[in-house]
Amino acid sequence: MLRNLIAYLDSVKSRDPAPRSRAEILLYPGVWSLAFHRVAHRLYRARLYFLARAVNHFSRFLTGNDIHPGARIGKRFFIDHGFTVVGETAEIGDDVTLYQNVTLGGTDPANGIAGKRHPTLENGVIVGSGAQVLGPVRVGARARVGANAVVTKDVKEGATMVGIPARAMLVDVTAYQREFLPYGTPCSDCFDPEKQKLELLQCEVEQLQKRLAELIAERGNVPSDAPGDDIPLFKERGRA
Repeated sequence: MLRNLIAYLDSVKSRDPAPRSRAEILLYPGVWSLAFHRVAHRLYRARLYFLARAVNHFSRFLTGNDIHPGARIGKRFFIDHGFTVVGETAEIGDDVTLYQNVTLGGTDPANGIAGKRHPTLENGVIVGSGAQVLGPVRVGARARVGANAVVTKDVKEGATMVGIPARAMLVDVTAYQREFLPYGTPCSDCFDPEKQKLELLQCEVEQLQKRLAELIAERGNVPSDAPGDDIPLFKERGRA
């Protein structure tokens, strides 16, 4: 048991460089939330629902995190800071990290899964601060959900989701994806989906302008050696 505790504390330290020692990590509200949840979940499975809820409410009072006793949580789960909500039918794999103000919320089941109202997070998922993962969706292993994103659909393995509603980044993230990405958010403008779309459109416009210049040159309206960038788009219509 002591060995498992040390391994857990080391896993937290690998994700949070702030603590100077393992003893300091023992003061983290996220660590206490998980400890209380282990007790509450055992009581819940034993059908001692009132006692399970009592432990849950006591944990929420002390830590600010609200984890329903029915939620199933894997190994080395870590809530960085707090004020996180995890619903009853949520399922969380190993090495999952949630930042502050994350909600794993439930909706009315609409996909045929009876009683399943909350998300499933597979191994190694990171959910950034303020993100909302809603409904019986599945977030694939090693996926990242950026800060303040709202996820309402399944997320592919290894994807990085940003925005409202959450959209996968247009670039392949497997090449640069590190073992751990703080807050699940690449801190670079080059990974913004809207900016990427604009850049793609700009490239298409440039290609169309070059093609148009070639067609105009072939028809003999302008010298064939004229620079493509200097050809007005409406020259062919006699507006030059």
